[in-house]
Parts: sequence; C-alpha cells; structure tokens
Amino acid sequence: MSNNDSIKKTIIVTVLLCIVCSVIVSAAAVLLRPAQVANKSLDFKRNILSAAGLLEPGKNVDAIFNERVVTRVVDLKTGKFTDAVDPVSYDQRRASKDPSLSTNLSADEDLAKISRREDYSVVYLIQDENEQLQKIILPVKGYGLWSTLYGFLALEADANTVVGLVFYEHAETPGLGGEVDNPVWKAKWVGKEVYDEGDVAIAIIKGSVDSSSSNAVHQVDGLSGATLTSRGVHNLLHFWLGDNGYKPFLTNLKNGEA
Repeated sequence: MSNNDSIKKTIIVTVLLCIVCSVIVSAAAVLLRPAQVANKSLDFKRNILSAAGLLEPGKNVDAIFNERVVTRVVDLKTGKFTDAVDPVSYDQRRASKDPSLSTNLSADEDLAKISRREDYSVVYLIQDENEQLQKIILPVKGYGLWSTLYGFLALEADANTVVGLVFYEHAETPGLGGEVDNPVWKAKWVGKEVYDEGDVAIAIIKGSVDSSSSNAVHQVDGLSGATLTSRGVHNLLHFWLGDNGYKPFLTNLKNGEA
C-alpha cells in the first residue's frame, strides 16, 4: 500500500513540476518577445546599412537608419511607388505566399525558384541633405543549394553600379555556399555593373574574373566548391533585376517617373 502511495505521489509531483516548468517557459517567451522583435528589427536595419556601406562601428544603428534611410513601397506590376500597403506593418515574406498579394510565376519566369512573387516590395533609398538620391537598396531572395537566401542588393543612384550585396538569412553549407557571408567575396561585388545596354549582364562565373576582359565589369568570381549556391545567387539576381523584378521600377526611377 505504501509503495502504491509512493508511486502515486511521484507521478503527482512530476506532473506538477511539468506544469510549473511549462508556465515558467511560456511566461519567459512572452516577456522576451518584445526584446526578440526589437533585436530582429535591429539586425534587419544593420544589414540594410551594411549593403549600402553605411554601417559605422560603434554608431547607433537606429540613429543612422532613421537619419539616412527613406522607406518606400513599390508596386512591382507597375514599377512605381505606391501607398497601397503600409511599409511598417507590411510582411513581404508572408505576402509572397498569399495569392491575393502575389503573382504566380511560370517555370520560365521563376529563375529564383520562389514560385510566387509578392506584388509589393519595400525598398530603401539613401538621400543626401537636399533629398537627392544616392543609393537604392533592394530586397532579393532565391533558392541556393539547401535553402532560400534572403538579402539586400544596394545600387548607386545610376541604378546600375553595385554598392554591396549581403545575405542575412540562409542555410547554405558552412565553408562552401556559406561563403556568401565572407567579406572578401562580398567586396568583389562593389563597383560591378548589373546592366549592359538594358540587359541584365551581372554574372557569377566559374573560377576567377579576367580583369582584362571586356565583360569583367559585369563578372564576379564564383564560390569555390559551391557551384549550386553560386548559380542560385546568379539566378536570383537575374530574376530580381529583370522584367518580373525591379527593372521596371529602376527604369522609372532613372527617368523620374517612379
């Protein structure tokens, strides 16, 4: 009888302990949620500034972002700015999965392997004190070897010259495709030109770029041992810089018609 009581008490104590632990974990998750959201937002802004070459060590990220960055929404169907959605509350990733807020891509169109393209994209503009455009930061994404890579492509005001390319989320192989995060490789993008007489010309090639080649200004070294990741980055850039991506917007922006 005493043994049964002992087992019963053990079970009761175990259940109570599980309940208490669950309550503590749930409470901690709720309490930490605002901090997690704030940190995610801060990291997002840090990557935008990094792509634009505006990240300054030791300087407040929020302060630089709020002072230098103008956030706008672009209708990718028209290539023009729009107020159809609020850039602060708009969830671009969720919108890309919503048939009412996105466009289905055919196999021929879907170079980036994303299936659907959101109809609205949040873009980030860097202006000087006279509100003259200096840089354009565009969200980009596409499938690599193991994952969808999410990043930002920054262009000069000419909408053609690369300022920087950063990826803030991916699951590519460390040491191989994961080298998209390597500062040495990212530096190779600076100054490259994405268009050649209106056609998307930026390319990741196998091996090293021949600096004497006439195409060198459009070419970037491939990632050693990461052919599929390199191809994925190449393809996602060709998609987002093409007619189904930002090309209509960039054309309108250069012509003062955005």
